Amino acid sequence: MGYLPGMWRDFAVTVAGLTGLLFVAVSIKSETLARSRSLASRAAQTLVLFMTSAIAAIVLVAPQSGAALGAELLALAAISGIALFVLDRRGGHDRENRVARYVERASPNMVTAVLVGLAGLTFLIKTGGGLYWMIPAVLASLIGGVINAWLFLIKVPA
Repeated sequence: MGYLPGMWRDFAVTVAGLTGLLFVAVSIKSETLARSRSLASRAAQTLVLFMTSAIAAIVLVAPQSGAALGAELLALAAISGIALFVLDRRGGHDRENRVARYVERASPNMVTAVLVGLAGLTFLIKTGGGLYWMIPAVLASLIGGVINAWLFLIKVPA
């Protein structure tokens, strides 16, 4: 089943729906977050996590060859990994803001990108789990993103 993309349609539709709702949480305090380079970068990382899941869901439901799906997952992993890395460097190490420090330490940024990459690679070579790697990838991105969004909503003063 890890190598049969059609069997993952319901999973992808569910992920896409959940991810869309979560974007709202990060955008509510966008003006406040924009005042801090560190918080803005951490919020952008959260959006990249959500977008990674959303795009993965889209490519899972798109009618295409297995080779195209595997390549798209690998490309998504590389692009999201680079974006997360750049945003991490841009955010720096904010010693004064507790929210930024927590997001910096605990967010599953690179874990998500690596898991999506594993899904794409093992799907292409037809061994090692295939699309089953998308389950922990999506869980990591959604749980990490929800925690980050909650911190931005509750802990960042207006």
